[in-house]
Amino acid sequence: MTLNPTLSIYFAKRFLLAVVGVFVGVYFLVGIIDFIEMARRTSDMANVSALTAAKISFFRLPLMLERLMPFCVLIGAMTCYLSISRRLELVVARAAGMSAWQFVGPALVTALVLGILATTIYNPISAALQEQARKLEAEIFGGSSSALQQTSTGLWVRQRSVSGEAIVNARASSAQGVELSGVSIFTFDPEGRYRDRIEAKSATLEPGQWRLREARIYSPGTPPADHAIHTLPTNLTPEQVQESFANPETVSFWELPGHIRDADNAGLKAAGYRLQFQKLLARPFFLVAMVFLAAAVSLRFFRMGGVQKMVLGGIAAGFLLYVLAKVTEDLSKAELMHPVAAAWAPALLGGLTGFVALLYQEDG
Repeated sequence: MTLNPTLSIYFAKRFLLAVVGVFVGVYFLVGIIDFIEMARRTSDMANVSALTAAKISFFRLPLMLERLMPFCVLIGAMTCYLSISRRLELVVARAAGMSAWQFVGPALVTALVLGILATTIYNPISAALQEQARKLEAEIFGGSSSALQQTSTGLWVRQRSVSGEAIVNARASSAQGVELSGVSIFTFDPEGRYRDRIEAKSATLEPGQWRLREARIYSPGTPPADHAIHTLPTNLTPEQVQESFANPETVSFWELPGHIRDADNAGLKAAGYRLQFQKLLARPFFLVAMVFLAAAVSLRFFRMGGVQKMVLGGIAAGFLLYVLAKVTEDLSKAELMHPVAAAWAPALLGGLTGFVALLYQEDG
């Protein structure tokens, strides 16, 4: 039996409305939590208003929701199919000879389109807004210990120049690593002897030098010296700095191939950029996998019972798939797994699991 176009549109619309409803609900919930946390962090700063805290949270939200998008699709699909079953629409459709594949088909196509739009349109917007949020945080927090940090000790890079070596540490970065805040630099002479330590509120990479603002230099045997502007020679290129400081999630999907190419030309591995690019390419199929998992646990008549257990099973399956994605991501960053395999394995495994479970239920 071929599914009527009107029914296809109806099921696709029900699925889309459920996913959008879950997405909007999660958006407001995460937004409120993030705003409260940002307001708490800025409560002791007289020059930071609640509006500024709300602005930072607003800029940060799209990237947070991008990470939660697969779960929104999973919960939305389960909500859609459970609603269809509860309203006995599933019973009527089954009596008319419709199979589960005809139910799932419109949702699969819709999820695929949503994934393509999320990769090509939503991701560039969220990356740009996240970059604005990082700039605002750097301006507000500067070098304070409460600033956003990627690790417990910040970000590190080592450089060499004609004046000797230097180790650069920054608590936060923006503009793809070209602008740093909360900067500490340990300098050494050409013979490797310690020379001085430089603390600066911010630093900007310029051709052949770091431009430090509000810098204080601590040299052995002399009092600290303050400089409004101080320059430090460097041989680092923007590509090398991006590899050390930039967060791949703040790079737009359309810009990632250029960053990978620049890193290759500079002799860098760019593992983070490659993984992010492959994850974005795999996203539409990852959303399709979530629909398969949701259908496998939701296309069940309410009168048969056991719906609660199947729903919990679907949520558990989605959580395990998320854990698998994080494990493969960490393995890829540690160069123990190829980025293509790390990005595509969760989507393929989740989709295959849901497909086999649905096939078993439908065709036994």
